[in-house]
Amino acid sequence: MTLPTPKEECEKLMREVLPFAKRMLHEHGEFFPYGGTLSADGLIAHVGASEEGNDRPKSKTLIAFLKSQFKGSALRGEIIASAVVFDVLIKSPASGDKVDAIQINLDHMSGYTAEVMFPYQFVEGTVSYSPPFAQKGAREIFPVNSEQ
Repeated sequence: MTLPTPKEECEKLMREVLPFAKRMLHEHGEFFPYGGTLSADGLIAHVGASEEGNDRPKSKTLIAFLKSQFKGSALRGEIIASAVVFDVLIKSPASGDKVDAIQINLDHMSGYTAEVMFPYQFVEGTVSYSPPFAQKGAREIFPVNSEQ
């Protein structure tokens, strides 16, 4: 049996965290940033974020909190990959128009990173998705010396 590649481990994590964003968009038309982690033994943890006393926190605040938590877990050797999921307005590579998208920032201890976007729009009250696209991400969670 071959070990999964860092990309495969990140894709596994992405497949686990993506459905929640889609469900929240379908049910509520929005979602707050959240994330997930993958441990060395393959366990995935879903991680929420909130700001005490604020039921409408800024996304930037929640994203910063999640990244801080994941950095700590990475330094302690508790995780091998992380995913931060949030809503963005991006330029579509297909049309050049600004579109809403679910963005998932993936970071692996090996140095593999990716930003995966899932463009969407609401059509007659239903969420419709365009094909996803990805680009190399910024290494933000794992220290450079964590590569194995």
